[in-house]
Amino acid sequence: MKIRCSAIGKIMTSSKTKGEVLSQTTKTYIQGLALAHVYGIRKEFTSKYTDKGNECEDMCLSFVMDVIDKGFLFKNEENFTNEWLTGTPDVVTDQVLIDVKNSWSGSTFPWFDKPDECPNKDYFYQLQGYMFLCNKQEALLCYCLTNTPHAIVEQEVKSAHYKLGLMEESLDLRDQVQKQHSFNHIPDAKRVKTFVIKRDDEVIEQIKLRVEQCREYFNELIKQL
Repeated sequence: MKIRCSAIGKIMTSSKTKGEVLSQTTKTYIQGLALAHVYGIRKEFTSKYTDKGNECEDMCLSFVMDVIDKGFLFKNEENFTNEWLTGTPDVVTDQVLIDVKNSWSGSTFPWFDKPDECPNKDYFYQLQGYMFLCNKQEALLCYCLTNTPHAIVEQEVKSAHYKLGLMEESLDLRDQVQKQHSFNHIPDAKRVKTFVIKRDDEVIEQIKLRVEQCREYFNELIKQL
């Protein structure tokens, strides 16, 4: 069993029960891995937030490339793996490792966070994993604020009407929703926020240990199934 870098945050949470190494969040995640391994049962997850992220992935990378001035960046398709982890960073070159996150809206974009302080603990762990896999000392976490795709905006317009009990379309409400998902009035340079994440070997050792602990629990679950 190996842990995906995007899931490291799930296994690094602290247990609230005295004497328990693994938190309930961690156990629930490992239980899902065990069910998938034995019976092929997988929990499906989708949301408007992930939908936007998936649809805008290429657009985000192009947008980030134009703003951060790191030259031409190729989307990485290679999956890296070692004894503990597996993962696919967005960009890996000799010079830089980059992972791009697409903010859902202007209110979720990290406008005021400091460039040397990762605003999301899960992403911090994810990038530590990527640096471990790719033997890098530094990574860039780039938040991007792109316009929401038309189809998703239309869903948001319908949802807004439904919540207000409106049977007929309100052009004012449509305009209000559309404005919440269009950011062309904001300069491009302001719509990419880059955080520099330094490799922390102590954290990486903690991740390795936790993966080993998760494996013990995983093997117990396999026996039960």
